[in-house]
Amino acid sequence: SDSYVLLFSMLFNYPPLITGAGDQGLFMSLYTSLAQQLPREPMEWRRMYGRAPKMIHLEANFVQFKEELLPKEDNKALLTFPFLHIYWTDCCDTEVYKSSVKEDMIRWQNSLRAHGSTDWVIVVVETNDTKKKNKTNILPRSSIVDKIRSDFCNKQNDRCVVLSDPLKDSSRSQESWNSLLLKLRTLLLMSFTKNLGRFEDDMRTLREKRTQPGWSFCEYFMVQEELAFVFEMLQQFEDALVQYDELDALFTQYVLNFGAGDTANWLGSFCAPVRSWSGLLLRRPIDMEKRDGIQRGEASLLDLRSYLFSRQCTLLIFLQRPWEVTQRALELLHNCVQELRLLEVSVLEGALDCWVFLSCLEVLHRIEGCCDQAQLAANCSHTVGLWAYATDKLKSLGELCGLVSEKGPTSEDLNRTVDLLAGLGDERPETINSLQSPYKKLKEALSSVEAFERHYLELSHAAMEMYKAIGRLRSARLVGKSLAEFYMRKGDPEQAETFLQEALKSYVSEGWSLPVTHTRKQVAECQKLLGRTEDYLQTSALLAGDVNLTTEERKHFCQEILTFAGKSGNKQMLPINAILSFHPATASVHSGAVLQVELTLRCFMPMSVHMQEVVASIHFDVDHGGTHGKSKGAQRQTNPGSVEFNQGSSSAGPPLSSTRGPPLELDEIQDRSPSDNSLNSTGVVCKNAHLLMRRHDSNSPSNTPNCISPPTVSMKEGAQMLKVQDVTLEPGNNSITFTAPSGQTGTYTLRQLCATVGQIQFVLPHIYPSVQYEVYSQEPQLTVEPLSGPLLAGLPQMVKFTLLTGHYTVKKGVALQLSITDSMPILPSTSCTARISNPLVGESTLSIQSSEKVTSISLPPTPPYHTLEFQLEVLCLIPSGSERPGNERLTNGEVRHRPRSYSHPDTPMTAIDQRISIDCPWSIYSTLLALTFYIPFKTKHSLLSAGNRKYIQVCVQNVSDMDFMLAEMKLTEKQHASLELQSLNTKTQQLLCSKHSVFCLWEVRWKDDLPSCLQCVFSANFAPLNQDVSAFKPFHYQFQLERVTTLYSVRAEILPPVGEPHCRSGFLSGLEVCITRLTEPAEGEIVEENKSDTDVLKTTKLMYEVADSSSNWAVCGKSSGMVLMPMTANATHKVQIEVMPLFAGHLPFPKIKVLKYLPHTAPVAIQPDPDSCVENDSLSLLDKTLDDQADTASIRSRGSVHSVGSGDQQQKGVAMPRLEPFSPGQVFNHTHSRQVLVLPATDDHIMEVNAT
Repeated sequence: SDSYVLLFSMLFNYPPLITGAGDQGLFMSLYTSLAQQLPREPMEWRRMYGRAPKMIHLEANFVQFKEELLPKEDNKALLTFPFLHIYWTDCCDTEVYKSSVKEDMIRWQNSLRAHGSTDWVIVVVETNDTKKKNKTNILPRSSIVDKIRSDFCNKQNDRCVVLSDPLKDSSRSQESWNSLLLKLRTLLLMSFTKNLGRFEDDMRTLREKRTQPGWSFCEYFMVQEELAFVFEMLQQFEDALVQYDELDALFTQYVLNFGAGDTANWLGSFCAPVRSWSGLLLRRPIDMEKRDGIQRGEASLLDLRSYLFSRQCTLLIFLQRPWEVTQRALELLHNCVQELRLLEVSVLEGALDCWVFLSCLEVLHRIEGCCDQAQLAANCSHTVGLWAYATDKLKSLGELCGLVSEKGPTSEDLNRTVDLLAGLGDERPETINSLQSPYKKLKEALSSVEAFERHYLELSHAAMEMYKAIGRLRSARLVGKSLAEFYMRKGDPEQAETFLQEALKSYVSEGWSLPVTHTRKQVAECQKLLGRTEDYLQTSALLAGDVNLTTEERKHFCQEILTFAGKSGNKQMLPINAILSFHPATASVHSGAVLQVELTLRCFMPMSVHMQEVVASIHFDVDHGGTHGKSKGAQRQTNPGSVEFNQGSSSAGPPLSSTRGPPLELDEIQDRSPSDNSLNSTGVVCKNAHLLMRRHDSNSPSNTPNCISPPTVSMKEGAQMLKVQDVTLEPGNNSITFTAPSGQTGTYTLRQLCATVGQIQFVLPHIYPSVQYEVYSQEPQLTVEPLSGPLLAGLPQMVKFTLLTGHYTVKKGVALQLSITDSMPILPSTSCTARISNPLVGESTLSIQSSEKVTSISLPPTPPYHTLEFQLEVLCLIPSGSERPGNERLTNGEVRHRPRSYSHPDTPMTAIDQRISIDCPWSIYSTLLALTFYIPFKTKHSLLSAGNRKYIQVCVQNVSDMDFMLAEMKLTEKQHASLELQSLNTKTQQLLCSKHSVFCLWEVRWKDDLPSCLQCVFSANFAPLNQDVSAFKPFHYQFQLERVTTLYSVRAEILPPVGEPHCRSGFLSGLEVCITRLTEPAEGEIVEENKSDTDVLKTTKLMYEVADSSSNWAVCGKSSGMVLMPMTANATHKVQIEVMPLFAGHLPFPKIKVLKYLPHTAPVAIQPDPDSCVENDSLSLLDKTLDDQADTASIRSRGSVHSVGSGDQQQKGVAMPRLEPFSPGQVFNHTHSRQVLVLPATDDHIMEVNAT
């Protein structure tokens, strides 16, 4: 049509208009150069509202100025809008300018001003020819330009441009051209931006009025499409596409609002019945027929959508995005179907299928026209959706027109076909000469059954191949399922089953319950028609238990199975679902015990089914190590009491698995030592690794538990089988109980389950996870443990004996023989009962007979695999450190070991292990058990001196968690009867709380001489707090004190400086040390004997040392020296030493040490550690074994002797004099805790004191 040609030519042949007024000859002479040079240089286009700038090439259509071209007030068309007006003149004569040119310019400006156009420019062309013609009247060119600027461009001097010698090839001319072109591009771009912005504002205002009555979408459509045309004219295809997308979104929103109840009046025109369904037209840039319909408001919904998409398709092709066209097309076709339903548009049945089919093929042909075959093959993922949609719609048309049935179309189908073809109209001129046009294909497909089948199979196979090529197997099998339905309608079940099995494979592997059910019904129908009885029974078994079917359908398939079961012939095996549970639930029992296997069969059949028998096969593995203690089944926590097996072949069971591949089959492996059956290593092995690790092809059958048709199963005959006869299974869970064999020790594994009804066996061919139970044989075990908490020595404690009989039967008269040490006797009890349990049998009285070394306990009769428990009261005596007795032997010939105490790392209490030897009648060997007792006390002693008076202090510390009461605390000396120990303790009973200590003190008194060595025994009675007097138990602590006699006394005096009554700091003072011998030489002091040259007076050498560790005194001069001391009573030696006090105040005396000075000839004496008489730990309190004596001696001698010589000489073996300290109590220092007053030196300092 003429309107189409005009619009198309405006879009692609005529860029924005620029009018030329003034000298038309001059204008025409420059037209070609202007049109060619203007678009050469790009310009940056900066739009409003923050849009991104773009570089565009401005083209222009230069036309002669006419007042008719100026836009009217009501005309807003942009395509015919002149964006710039140019006035051309080459006038250089003043008279000519005043007489004609100026008046013409005024008329031109008035016309522009009358139409509101302000985008103009005046171009003054200067040529040498003009100068030659008018030499007399010409003025300088600058004068004419100045006059024009003063007359017309007062405020816009840049609107007047000079073009010099435009037709000459010179630098001046080129520079002038560049200036003019830059000015024209700038003014044109400014005008275009301004007018386009004004147009967008008007369009936006119109859109905001859409809620007002009378607003029309079609009118707004034409306005916004005008903007899209302008962008397309400027080759800004992306911006043009945005305008159509906005129109698309606006219309879609109105349709959705209509569906929600918000109607618009203008939508009524789009609700008219559809009369034409010719499909999309994409071979024209602009479909003027549909555009005119939209402009008149007579377009249908399909017309509007078709035109809108055709424009979008054109722009996308220009943008080289053809694959987006296919995506948008698929969305459009689906949305149009929904929009017609929302708007309740009346459409002939099948018309939409025709429109969709034609549109799909039209889009595909349009894409094929702009892409080569390689691009189409590489991007088939974008087009396959249209192929599949076209195939689906063609199938719907074939079913509607009777082209799929076996009998062919009826007369009614033929009439419907004629109506559908009539709505297609005449073929479009663009496709008349095409043999493969969508119009011809649809018309041919609906003409006959054979043509329809050919076209449908062609489209279906093309879609399937494309889906497979891009890896979308699910979609390919969905198309194949549609093909299967087509073959079923055509009476070809063999072809249909192939496609159905492929589709079922996808549904099962992905867990689609409803599609699985529907497809299985179709597979069953095919198998029945093909006479495949075995496959049909397997599929029927699955469908009979499928809850997605109705009860009647399930009964139908169940009856099919029972009908075959009543016939004679070969047996058929079908899958089964089951739950197994054990009683007892540990699945591990001892030999001979009763083990019940409860089988819960879940019957998915909708009716009762009578089973002739239910059988479970068992595989037995002999356990060679089961008789040595607990079996491996008892050592580890065995299988839980209930295991569920989900065959997954029925949708009635648990949810279908979505994982590919078979499940893991794991089993435990153990490596045991052949000698003692001890466990060396354990691990896990996968039994079906060859299935899990193999490659899975996309075309290979799925290995999921939910197989399409269950594989052929077989029942293996086992050596042992569990059987139950005549069982009726009701719908749901049915419980069946088997009695499992447990006579022989080993592992029993359930391999298969089988339920038989007639000629059909329901089989669970492989039970996984592994279900097994273990039968073990256990040796008797005897354990002894405290009844509650730790055992305390010295107090009666209850000990619990536990006997696990295992396979042994305790008969009447069987007794346990206990051999114990004297330090842990068993206390007699009036009544001792034994408790037999597992299960509880009862209680009986024990008979206990004790002799000197053996205690016999007669056990009551106890069955195998029961627990016998009884309690005995024992008392562990606290060792007092007495002399070690000789080794004894027990009644069984073993050496009786005396209990040894040691420090326990987890508690501050000293521990004692008491061993018990028990002779058991079921073993030829004695059972050795140990009980650990803890001593609740720690005891230490110390020797105190006050001149010649001696005191002994004993400290008892409670290190347990109990509170005790101490009574009758005594201290005795065993060797000297004349020695008296006078108690200074005021209380007869003393509370000893947990983690606290009690100190006791005695004064030592003697008549003649004080012995040098004392053997002391501390004794007390103790009992837990708030106990009776009878509960008190004795406690003894022995210790030895050596060298207790005081040999020397040390006195000291500090003498102030001469003339001073007191000592002063910083001044020398005298320290007089007086050492006095108190006793005659003792027998043990022969090493100190020394004779002078003149007489036989015995002397000894002493070393004294004055030191002050607190830095109160400075020893001036000699601080130490050797003293030759006579060994007679009251012998005295004085030493004068100068000291200087460093501070003022009451200062303690300097520390004075007195040591033995032994010559090199004196033998080395092993002296006890001076700390040993102050604090003895548990090692010194208790007797140690003989092998510990050497260590004790080395401990005592460590650091007790100091050598005066150097270490190097001692290492070389040279004997040197040495120093040896006195034992505590041998030297009494009177200066301890004494102080002396020291005055400060003269102090001239001034101290300020501020009192507030």
